[in-house]
Amino acid sequence: MRASDRAYAALREDIIEWRLRPGTVLAEVEQSERLGVSRTPVREALGRLMAEGLTTAAGGRGVVVTDISLDSIDELFELRETLEVRAAALAAQRGEPGVFAELQAQLLRAPDLLSEKDPGRHEYYALVGRLDEAIDAAISNSYLAQAMRSLRVHLVRVRRLAADDAARLHAAAAEHAAIAEAIAAGNPRLAEAATTLHLHRSLTHVKAAHVAR
Repeated sequence: MRASDRAYAALREDIIEWRLRPGTVLAEVEQSERLGVSRTPVREALGRLMAEGLTTAAGGRGVVVTDISLDSIDELFELRETLEVRAAALAAQRGEPGVFAELQAQLLRAPDLLSEKDPGRHEYYALVGRLDEAIDAAISNSYLAQAMRSLRVHLVRVRRLAADDAARLHAAAAEHAAIAEAIAAGNPRLAEAATTLHLHRSLTHVKAAHVAR
């Protein structure tokens, strides 16, 4: 892996996981020393992160990690609804029922993954990620799949903002299971409804967490 790719991957993960919080100044010298690379790879990495919307230029302060405001959360979820509701319907029409039936079964057991043994919820989020990947594969639309992958980068940051509330995660697992069930049944309208309900509840929770922050 090139030095610029390593720097990009490290900075991107630190931003997504909130180790680099909104407003943090990303000075080239400081980050090159921290990451063990020269300034040129860091500069290239910061440019890629800016293109993704994870960093922004802040006048004399240089490059900073972008903030997540209530307005930006609303905008993200407007786009998310447009993309994901359509994707769920397409997956119900084009997907392999057995794949989603198995995912439904796993998601119904997801509360078992939400334990103190895994405070980072890595196994749970990996399972949700497999549902996303199955939908991406089922829709047979590379443009829509790419748009959703780009959006998910920002949604992971929003998820961390909501503090991984256990009660909400249990409810979200059931909502994801309902989406998988509707897709497995080949019912586009039900898949759209299940996705819309999940997004509504997620947005309500995230905004409440943002206000309480």
